[in-house]
Amino acid sequence: MKSLRGIVWTQGSRVPAVSPSVAYSVLALVLWGAPAYGKDLMPQKEQETTEIGSTQSPSFDEQKAGIPQSLFTWIKLAKGYEVEWDTFGRKGWYTQDPRLKPVDPTSVFSPDAAAVYVVFESAPLEDPTQFGAQWFLEGEGGQLPAKPFGQDILELPGYERYGFLELKRPGERWPAGSYVIKLYIAPHGQQSFHAVNQVGTLRFTIADTMPPPPLPVR
Repeated sequence: MKSLRGIVWTQGSRVPAVSPSVAYSVLALVLWGAPAYGKDLMPQKEQETTEIGSTQSPSFDEQKAGIPQSLFTWIKLAKGYEVEWDTFGRKGWYTQDPRLKPVDPTSVFSPDAAAVYVVFESAPLEDPTQFGAQWFLEGEGGQLPAKPFGQDILELPGYERYGFLELKRPGERWPAGSYVIKLYIAPHGQQSFHAVNQVGTLRFTIADTMPPPPLPVR
């Protein structure tokens, strides 16, 4: 019987008899390269913010005409919205992408407002995209609580540009005060509300006394 590098050849046979050490090595390589079909025992959960300190995101309150901000061509706070179907330049020939128009744009709302709407137009995106908003009631000194007052997510299909986020009234009345909206843009499938996906902020106020309507332009 001859041996060569751990392989034992039995007399009268051309089939090698493998020594135990080599067999264990081969088995370990097979198991190491085999795909894993085990089930994940830890359920996924919403990832918490990992930022240290405060993140200064661009404010969308001051907008300049014709200058896009982030992916937004324009973005407005309003009391509502209207749907206007875009056309191909001929009356009656409509596209599948409705054009949204903000109704009564403002940053001051009454406590009995059913909702505050964030209406926007974005650059056309090839893939489905999630737009998200979290709103916070400011405390003393402009401090924001750790937990948002509410949140909303909108998923736009590919190549659609218009959308809105709905900030619903939390109860019978909004608490009076100043609010900060954190806006997020994330690819489909990612967690929306994470610091890395935050693109900017908006602010609005809930007040018992509403400002007078603007004078008509002459």
